[in-house]
Amino acid sequence: MAAPDELFCWEGDWGLPSVSTDCLVVLAYAQFAGAPLKLRKICNPWRSPSGSLPALRTNQKETLSRPADIIIHLRKQKFNADFDLSAKEGADSLAFISLLEEKLMPALIYTFWVEPKNYVDVTRRWYAEHMMFPLNFFLPGRMQSRQLEKLRLLRGDESLEAGEELEKELYRDAAECMNLLSQRLGSQKFFFGDSPSSLDAYVFGHLLPSECKLPNAKLQQHLKSLDNLSNFCSNILLLYFPRDGRAETSAQKAAPQPDSGDFDKRPQQAQEASCCRLRFAFGAMLSYALLTGMVSIQHVHQEALEEPPDPEHIASHEEEGDG
Repeated sequence: MAAPDELFCWEGDWGLPSVSTDCLVVLAYAQFAGAPLKLRKICNPWRSPSGSLPALRTNQKETLSRPADIIIHLRKQKFNADFDLSAKEGADSLAFISLLEEKLMPALIYTFWVEPKNYVDVTRRWYAEHMMFPLNFFLPGRMQSRQLEKLRLLRGDESLEAGEELEKELYRDAAECMNLLSQRLGSQKFFFGDSPSSLDAYVFGHLLPSECKLPNAKLQQHLKSLDNLSNFCSNILLLYFPRDGRAETSAQKAAPQPDSGDFDKRPQQAQEASCCRLRFAFGAMLSYALLTGMVSIQHVHQEALEEPPDPEHIASHEEEGDG
């Protein structure tokens, strides 16, 4: 029996299976299609076979990174969530997925990576806290630069700059997209009936991050006003990701209040990992100090250390002191 394909994704938080939209799309589609993937949730994209997330490493050692490419591969392996769609439904699905990429994705990028308070208080902080040293010092900033490039590409404007006017335009487009999706979904459980499809995976992946608690939560506020879309996300979370759906609530109930004995109560492995990180950080700082000349080491001959003091030299100093 062939080994299962390996899927590398960003870890989840805030009750989400993953903090990444692209990872959420792939995770949802794999669940809908029943694909037996070996899942690896990580917080270091350099540990993935492509250097980015998501990434699928097939049992033929091929690596795929784009959600569309991963979904096409799974279909070729007979894991097709769109098998029962008619030609018209397939065309509608492609049209709505394009709409998501054109209208909703730019607003998501702006919300998490450009809006100052959201980026500083939530996005950058999360990635900095979950990445290992020294990646947490420079990778979040590099990721932000790539997201800005993606935003400019989606908007077709290389000189695009953040501002109040851009924010209004992006949120207006996102609201229109959500409204169209809400009208198309209606009272159905999924967009094409009782079974989820690739469109459901894309909508879920693009809408769910909007439910995060953010300082500036305009997308979240609009999503909450559309009951059927909000329930759509909650139902998928409950049916296909029950552990993640309960994670946030359970964590809030079970989290102990911090006290002076918390460190001693942590598992031994966690303590050892913390010690390793501290040793690594100290070593890196010491190396930097030596290389830049901030700290120097003087070599002293062993004979000089072992040679006893000269009694006459001591006596002469004592006489000078008496005088």
